Amino acid sequence: MQAKDSNPPDGGYGWVVVVAAFMVMGLTAAVLKTFGLFFVEIQQHFDELASTTSWITSVTIAIFHLGAPVASSLCVRYTHRAVVITGGLLAFSGMALGFLGLNMVWMYATTGFLQGLGISFSWTPAISIVSHYFSKKRALANAIASAGECAFAFTFGPFFQWLISQYGWKGALLIIGGIQLNICVCGILMRPLASSCLLEASCSEIETPPGNDASRTDKEDKSPVTHKTFNWMLVRQPQFVLYAIFGILAAMSFFVPPLFLVPLSYSLGIDESWTASLLSILAVVDFAGRLLCGWYANLHVTKTVHLLTMTITLISTSLMLLPLANNYLSLAIFTGFYGFFFGTTVAVHITVLADVVGMPDFDSALGLFMLIRSTGGFVGPPLAGLIVDMAGDYRAGFYMAGATLVLSAGFLVALDQLQQRKERGSQTNTKPEKSTLPYPSLHLLKLQ
Repeated sequence: MQAKDSNPPDGGYGWVVVVAAFMVMGLTAAVLKTFGLFFVEIQQHFDELASTTSWITSVTIAIFHLGAPVASSLCVRYTHRAVVITGGLLAFSGMALGFLGLNMVWMYATTGFLQGLGISFSWTPAISIVSHYFSKKRALANAIASAGECAFAFTFGPFFQWLISQYGWKGALLIIGGIQLNICVCGILMRPLASSCLLEASCSEIETPPGNDASRTDKEDKSPVTHKTFNWMLVRQPQFVLYAIFGILAAMSFFVPPLFLVPLSYSLGIDESWTASLLSILAVVDFAGRLLCGWYANLHVTKTVHLLTMTITLISTSLMLLPLANNYLSLAIFTGFYGFFFGTTVAVHITVLADVVGMPDFDSALGLFMLIRSTGGFVGPPLAGLIVDMAGDYRAGFYMAGATLVLSAGFLVALDQLQQRKERGSQTNTKPEKSTLPYPSLHLLKLQ
């Protein structure tokens, strides 16, 4: 392999990978988003309580996050392609076995556990490989890939509803599982790339004599991903810890607005048909926010962590203003602001993670970040529900989400300060060496 091929191409076949990741996002995250359409059907079929039925989605979300480190470690050990294909087969198995509908425990194990594991094994490597294929255009590529979630969610709602009406909820599950087999096709398109970070990891273990270019090239060709190991020690790096805490607080907030938006609309006396349109508005503006922010970040006018801090601040502002709405028009406007700024945040937060840890540890960092962030997703909705119960008003949940996001922005500011301090320290340490010991022989004399 030539050295020039070891660098991210920032285009070319990388755009095929982006399109494949776009499809994977739609066939995983969008399916999870719209699975609520099956809630009433499954509840009525098994004659169970709403709390019992809701555990299907809870198990799926939990396994999606808990499986991320496993998916990342498998990407490190094998290839992203292999893990995505495995994820597609698992997602199909979960839906196809759920078609049998034996009992509620069976649904937990199939459409809950297997589907969640399939989503985790597909979503995590798809996002990861896009970052490996791009460097300068990484933010734009990630934004386009993540937009698949919005595009598919917008169409899956009415499509899934039609499937249920035509074939029943069991038949709909089987058909959706068949559609998810396309994840395997997307995985095949994700051609492994020997990025510069992988070569650095493997070359550090290889002692090659100077001038022996042929031998070095052969070893680079034979240096697979298996030379790397999953880096659990990232939890000891202050920069990663600060970003992980931000992720926890952000996740506590992000799951709250979709949960209480519809009940808040009903409490304002808005008709059900108009309320449903709010979810469509969320999907459209979310899609626009991801693409526009990805395009802007690609211009490199603003540092990505600064851009993320701004978008988080704007989200928190929109959440604080949203409860002031008193009719459909004002609620739709504030919902649009929230959805747009949410999309801008999703577009760049993975890029910031890559900047924080560097590409050699990115696969490990993504798995750990997803695992740690999941605690916020589990704590946020119940905490907001408790606050809503105490206040007797759905508006309290939005205030809680906005305040938590303000707190998370503080950790981004701390992260930026720490990064700037490290950059100044590295510049200070390198300058004396260049000025005092310009020749290698002087280094040897100093050691003697």
